[in-house]
Amino acid sequence: MTEPLNGATERFLDYLRHQRRYSPGTLGNYARSLAALCAHAEALQVRRWRDLRSEQVQAFVANEHRRGLSPGTLKHMLAACRSFYRYLAREGEATSNPALGVRSPKVPRKLPQVLDVDEVAALLDFPADDPQATRDRALLELLYSSGLRVSELTDLRWRDLDLHDGMVRVTGKGSKTRVVPVGTKAIVALAALREQDHPQPGDPLVHGRQGKPLTPNGVRARLKRRAKDQGVWKRVYPHLLRHSCASHVLESSGDLRAVQELLGHADIGTTQIYTHLDFQHLARVYDAAHPRARRKR
Repeated sequence: MTEPLNGATERFLDYLRHQRRYSPGTLGNYARSLAALCAHAEALQVRRWRDLRSEQVQAFVANEHRRGLSPGTLKHMLAACRSFYRYLAREGEATSNPALGVRSPKVPRKLPQVLDVDEVAALLDFPADDPQATRDRALLELLYSSGLRVSELTDLRWRDLDLHDGMVRVTGKGSKTRVVPVGTKAIVALAALREQDHPQPGDPLVHGRQGKPLTPNGVRARLKRRAKDQGVWKRVYPHLLRHSCASHVLESSGDLRAVQELLGHADIGTTQIYTHLDFQHLARVYDAAHPRARRKR
């Protein structure tokens, strides 16, 4: 990789790491996308990023698609390229963004899976009769109650939580903070955890070994084990509780903007996918109840 190309990508990744405070997972995705773009540019004997043209970026996307990458992955790679060129423009290293206007193959719309209310109850209603069960109950209740991403949960400290007012301050993507409500059952579970662990304000909300913050993989493992113990045989993972929270709140309230704020979505278009889930529920009820819609058995 030539030095001008490599140096610019490294500076951009440092910018995302230190100023935008992107997560390690997101940084890894950006790094892989830009490494692939660098390889493509070098194959074309492009020596400076300002010399890369739009049709060459389109060819890059087409090549990656033929290599077997999914439309969703290509969409994220293009987003990384556009973000990189916006950075280059600010730094005076590029005068145009060749990734603008380049399209990836259409991503099929995939509705998220959710647990219904009874399945959530089956998952969460286990006795908190030992220290580990108390911790698991608190973290799972909070995940579902407030629709948190798993990384948001593992970053929490006790000082971020206000049990009296039922609120938690969360740092989400792009280091954006939001304050979201905490449900009654989660408050009870968290109060029991506080009584058990006697934490300091700066301590991790839920800790793993040696008092260190529980990792996202640790949360996934605990959730999987609890689901198996509780007889919930769907594939259960932290984001499933986030999807379930959003779907249940929207189904009961119909307030899409409130769900957007709860989840911390920058674009309401991301939240609108839950309206499709809500309509599916309505359609099932309609088909079962309307005298002119009921199917003959």
